[in-house]
Amino acid sequence: MSQAAAKASSGSGSASDHSGIPAPDPGRWKALVFIALAQLMVVLDATIVNIALPSAQQDLGISDGNRQWVVTAYALAFGGLLLFGGRIADLWGRKNAFLVGLAGFALASALGGAATNEAMMFGARALQGVFGALLAPAALSLLAVMFTDAKERAKAFGIYGAIAGGGGAVGLILGGFLTEYLDWRWTFFVNIPFAVAAAAGAWLVIREPEGGRNRSPLDIPGVILSTLGLVALVYGFTRAESDGWGDTVTVAMFVGSAVLLLAFVLVEAKVKAPLLPLRVITERNRGGVYLSLGLAIIAMFGLFLFLTYYLQIVKGYSPVKTGFAFLPMIAGMITGSTQIGTRLMTRVAPRLLMGPGFLVAALGMLLLTQMEIDSSYAALLMPAMLLLGLGMGTAFMPAMSLSTQGVEARDAGVASAMVNTSQQVGGAIGTALLNTIAASATTSYIADHLGSATSRSQQQLVQLEAMVEGYTSAIWFAVGILVVAAVIALTFVNAGRPGGTTVAGSGAGSGSGATAEDELPVPVIAH
Repeated sequence: MSQAAAKASSGSGSASDHSGIPAPDPGRWKALVFIALAQLMVVLDATIVNIALPSAQQDLGISDGNRQWVVTAYALAFGGLLLFGGRIADLWGRKNAFLVGLAGFALASALGGAATNEAMMFGARALQGVFGALLAPAALSLLAVMFTDAKERAKAFGIYGAIAGGGGAVGLILGGFLTEYLDWRWTFFVNIPFAVAAAAGAWLVIREPEGGRNRSPLDIPGVILSTLGLVALVYGFTRAESDGWGDTVTVAMFVGSAVLLLAFVLVEAKVKAPLLPLRVITERNRGGVYLSLGLAIIAMFGLFLFLTYYLQIVKGYSPVKTGFAFLPMIAGMITGSTQIGTRLMTRVAPRLLMGPGFLVAALGMLLLTQMEIDSSYAALLMPAMLLLGLGMGTAFMPAMSLSTQGVEARDAGVASAMVNTSQQVGGAIGTALLNTIAASATTSYIADHLGSATSRSQQQLVQLEAMVEGYTSAIWFAVGILVVAAVIALTFVNAGRPGGTTVAGSGAGSGSGATAEDELPVPVIAH
């Protein structure tokens, strides 16, 4: 690449490059603040309500059998409608979808906070999921179309990746504070100022690039098949956790999901304007990102759950103290995303960040397999969480960027939706699969050891030891899953190698977005 070409490519205020895409919008960094704020609200909501659930259950008279629907109603609507939400963003325009998503999410949150019975609560959670499915892909696709320069894209996605990875842990802290010192209803009401601030800012500063909409007719069969297929899949895993893998309805859900999703793929291959163009997922790099990210989330979601129970039940931490105990993980994620990932993303191939990142996270998980009842927080849990956060943050950032890199503007919404879908499905699988493994190990331990416990205190000790045995058994599986994610990232993702494969739809040439002095293998960015 010539010096002149390098300068033209790297300048943030440059006119347009050889592919004809206009200069970046001057308000893009202000826009990032409000996009990140909206993303934080959505990610927080995945965990903040979990902390408040026992209090809400008692106040609203929700039975033990029905309480899972506070979480499940949100997960089903969010996971099932993500592809549809991404396509709507491409059709309406990302800014419009973003604003409608924020308004709807705030309204649903107000409804949840004001709930007077379980039906109202379940309805509010489902509505949150519906508007979240519109908001999340719109936010990510706005970043994809607004940040086209390689170095700027690295910084923007570093911030976004840190929020996407660490927001769940922040939710545990905030949820603990609100539940302990105010009221569980504030875990819903807190979304309203987030949404208002993000919407006001987005309205004023976001200027979506021209010509990026996909005005093709909506693929109704694709919408129906994908929504029903994903809902069946998420519900199958959710039900497996409570009713077992051999339960008739659970098995029926998995079979139904497989049939529906297979039919969806066949329909998408034939229709003129598909909901999910197969070119989005069959491109080698994006396919590798979706798969490795989904696997990593399986490990992460299970761990959040186990560590929360371990700290509160075994160690006796309060909700607030439990939330603060996750701070090293958040610090690690922010450092991995905004420092390591951002600084190296334009200098090394994405797989050289994703693969090692997942392996460092696996090392943190490996430390946690040594947990015992009296394990020291400072000596074991804190360094493990720091490594886990550092690895995940380093891997998440290039994964988020690469997932939308090189896609045609008209497909940006649905490509972004696939990232969220892989995370949502991964979360459902992780919670169900790892919980089942933990429960099985706990039951076996109690069967083997409870008979020798004679006093009540000894029986209680065996119960706690059995819980920890269950957690560590499941964490061993999480270690293996992260290693598999690393292998997939290192083998499937090949963007940015010297003379390597260009990301599909990315215009030309290697080294796009690099300055003259950065003539190293870099990710190919669509300009």
